[in-house]
Amino acid sequence: MLNYFRIGILLLIIFISGKANAGNDPVIKDLNLLAEEDTSMIHAASNFKSICASCHRDDFSWFAKRKWKYGKTERDIYTSAKTGYPDYGMPSFKNKFSDQELKDLAKLIYTKLEFNIGENGIKDMDTKRIVTEKLNIRLDTVITGLNSPWGMVFLPDGDMLVNDRDGQMFRFRKGQKIAEIQGLPEIEVEGQGGLLDFRLHPDYKQNGWIYFSYSSCSVSKEVGWNTTLMRAKIKNNTLIDKQVLFKALPETKVGYHFGGRITFDGKGHLFISVGERGNGTNAQTLSNDCGKIHRLNDDGTIPSDNPFYNQPDAKKTIWSYGQRNPQGLYYDTDTNILWENEHGPKGGDELNIIGPGKNYGWPEISFGINYDGTILTKDTAKVGMEQPITYWVPSIAPSGLAIVKGDRYKGWEGNVLVGSLRFKYLVRCEMEGMRVTNKEIMFPNIGRLRDIEMSPDGYIYISVEDPGIIFRLVPVP
Repeated sequence: MLNYFRIGILLLIIFISGKANAGNDPVIKDLNLLAEEDTSMIHAASNFKSICASCHRDDFSWFAKRKWKYGKTERDIYTSAKTGYPDYGMPSFKNKFSDQELKDLAKLIYTKLEFNIGENGIKDMDTKRIVTEKLNIRLDTVITGLNSPWGMVFLPDGDMLVNDRDGQMFRFRKGQKIAEIQGLPEIEVEGQGGLLDFRLHPDYKQNGWIYFSYSSCSVSKEVGWNTTLMRAKIKNNTLIDKQVLFKALPETKVGYHFGGRITFDGKGHLFISVGERGNGTNAQTLSNDCGKIHRLNDDGTIPSDNPFYNQPDAKKTIWSYGQRNPQGLYYDTDTNILWENEHGPKGGDELNIIGPGKNYGWPEISFGINYDGTILTKDTAKVGMEQPITYWVPSIAPSGLAIVKGDRYKGWEGNVLVGSLRFKYLVRCEMEGMRVTNKEIMFPNIGRLRDIEMSPDGYIYISVEDPGIIFRLVPVP
C-alpha cells in the first residue's frame, strides 16, 4: 500500500515552495492522481504482491537498483508488463490483467521509483546480538563494496577469493581488497549470467587448482551462451593453466536459469548444476545438458560409472535430471549425500537429495504455478519422479546451500542452511534423518542472500547482493 502520509508531506513542501511550478511537474501530477485514485492503487498494490513480487521483490527495490534495459518511464513499464520479455523470463501479462490494471501497475511502480522506496534492512538491524531459536548471533561485516558476490573460497593463507557476478574476481585479506585477479576468460554477463560459483580442489595445497563457473559463448552472441566450468591456477594474482572442463549445450540467448553451483565429493569427482535455460522440455531430455546435475572427474574427464554413460543419445556427464534452476549444491562427505535446492516458478521451490539417474520431475510435476497465475501442471507427483525433501510456497528463491559442521554452533549441528533471494533471509532446516522437522527464518531483510559457506576455521559466512556484503556469523553468549 502507498505511504499516503509521505505523499501528503511531499505535496505540502511543494505547495509551500511555490504552487506556480507544481502544475507543470509530471511527478506532482502523478501524486495528485494517486490521491484521487487510491482505490485503483490499492488494487494495483494487491496485484503486484500476488503476482509480480515473486520476481521483483515486495519492497520494489529490484526496480530502483536494476540496470534498465528497456526504459523506466511509466509508459515503458506498462509496455513491458503487457508484452513481456520471454528471453529474460518475463511472460506477457495482457491476458492476466485488463489494460487499465496494467496501467495502474505501471503507475504504482513508477511512483515507487520516484520515491526511491526499498533499502537494505541491515542498516536497521542490531548486529551485535541477534536472538535465534537456539543461538545468539553476532553478525560481523567482513567485506563491503561488491555488487553480487556469487561465490567465495578461503585460501590456506587466510585470504578470500570472491566472484562478483559482474565478471570480476577479487582477493581479500582481512576484509581489505588487495588485488583483482587478472586473466579471466571472456564472460558473458547477461541477465542472471556472469561469473558464478567458486571452489578449491580438495587437494588445493598440493595442486593449486581452483574451479569456477561462468556464462560464455562458444560461437558468438548471435547464437547464445550457457554455463561453463573452468579450472586454473593463480600466480601473481593472474590465472594461468586455464582449462575449460565442461560447456553446457545448447546455447541460447535466454538470460536466465544458468544454475552454476559446484561441489566436490572428496573421491575425485565434482558436480555442477545447469538450469533448464527457460525451456522445461530440456529438463526431461537426456540429449542436452540443461536442467541437469552433471558429474565429472576433477580433470574434466567423464566417470564411466555415470548412470547414462552407456546410453545412446544421452549426455554421458548427466547424474540427475528434471531440475529447473539449481542454485544450491552441497556434497556432504560425512554421509555421502548430495543436497540440492532449486527455484520453482511461482511457488514450488525445492530442497532435494540427489541420486544417480533420478528424475526430479520438472516440468511434469511441481508445487508451483506460472508467474501469471495460470496452472503449469495439475500433478505434484508421478511414478518414476522424485519428491522434494521439503518445498516452499510462496517461493523464497533459494540460493546457496550448506550443512553446519563442527562445534561452533551448538544446536545447529547437521542443520541445512538455505538462503532466500526474494525474502532476504537465511533459513535453518532442522533434520531428523531425511525429514525436515523445523524451519527457522533468521536475519529477515538482511539482503538478497546469494551464497553460504563454512570457512576452514568453522565459521559460517553468507553473502548478500545489492549492495554486495559478506557477513560472518559469530555465536555469542
